[in-house]
Amino acid sequence: MATIIQLSPIHTPSLRIFSSHSSQNIPSLSFYLPAKALTFPSISLKPYTTAKPRALVVTSAVKSLSETELVPVPAEADEIAGKLPADTGVYAVFDQNGELQFVGLSRNIAASVLTHRKSLPELCYSVKVGVVDEPDRAVLTQAWKSWMEEHIKATGKVPPGNESGNATWVRQPPRKKPDLRLTPGRHVQLTVPLEELVDRLVKENKVVAFIKGSRSAPLCGFSQRVVGILENQGVDYESVDVLDEEYNSGLRETLKKYSNWPTFPQIFVNGELLGGCDILTSMQEKGELAGVFKK
Repeated sequence: MATIIQLSPIHTPSLRIFSSHSSQNIPSLSFYLPAKALTFPSISLKPYTTAKPRALVVTSAVKSLSETELVPVPAEADEIAGKLPADTGVYAVFDQNGELQFVGLSRNIAASVLTHRKSLPELCYSVKVGVVDEPDRAVLTQAWKSWMEEHIKATGKVPPGNESGNATWVRQPPRKKPDLRLTPGRHVQLTVPLEELVDRLVKENKVVAFIKGSRSAPLCGFSQRVVGILENQGVDYESVDVLDEEYNSGLRETLKKYSNWPTFPQIFVNGELLGGCDILTSMQEKGELAGVFKK
């Protein structure tokens, strides 16, 4: 159906609205004047929807600082992983006296709190945590800002760890150990079979992770996950890049036969295959890893 608005050419204009059928069924708007008719371009009408404001997302996902439950921080790494979420969000750290020391934001709350607990046990006694449902940078920053503003409004001051120039809570990037190379190069004739080199490696080192890429730049999501878990647990481990055909040529096929495990990454502990990414992730979620690495 199309709607046409017609103006009658008389001294007192009258307005009539009526309907007519169009062969293309496209709405058109025409004004009929004495001299000629002016036809305006067809207008396509689409339903209007209102975008959901970001602020509403933050409000629904993160409670106010005062409404959020205060949770004691466990001393053990595996207990922290089981008690705090490994999700994106904001967190507030309190000391033994219940004084707020720092408000931070993180892509992995549990890992960040674990780092603080290790480096600042006297200041990291309990935390409040807010998980952000839509973890893009703008929403995450807004959630952090709302907690900061609430604390400043209530106390009149910024948390000590958030004061300008305070580097107490800034996480320093850890030094990465170099990845191990099993051979001097692919063009060098080995005097010892590659399988024997693998056997020596896993038996002479407590934890060895055979991954795709380096520990500084994993080249698959599973390897990245494994590196993250090992480092969050504070494990001292050796890493070997199975994709390095220059210095680890033939390692993938050799390792598959040695371990009787077809995929990578592969993690060995005390000379025995622990498993891959799925097994390591499951053990972390159950709080079993710390005990395994202590043996």
